Amino acid sequence: MEKFGINTAKSYLGRNVNLHLKDGSVIINVHFSEILRGEFERETIVKCVPYGKRNVFRIPLRNIAWAELLNLSLILSSDKN
Repeated sequence: MEKFGINTAKSYLGRNVNLHLKDGSVIINVHFSEILRGEFERETIVKCVPYGKRNVFRIPLRNIAWAELLNLSLILSSDKN
């Protein structure tokens, strides 16, 4: 499995994903909104917004193991039945 890096994170921008962190926890259904990189720090931060919320949280890129892409059209269509 390849490392989750900045190029992989860029491919998920604007999409909803499940985030699997390196400590084994999972953050369910978040929207990748922005990738930030500090000028003086070498750390890259991913800004995420939980689905249906307005608050934003940040996760260091080095803490993310992998991301699972979600298809919201399937989730939303199952709610209508």
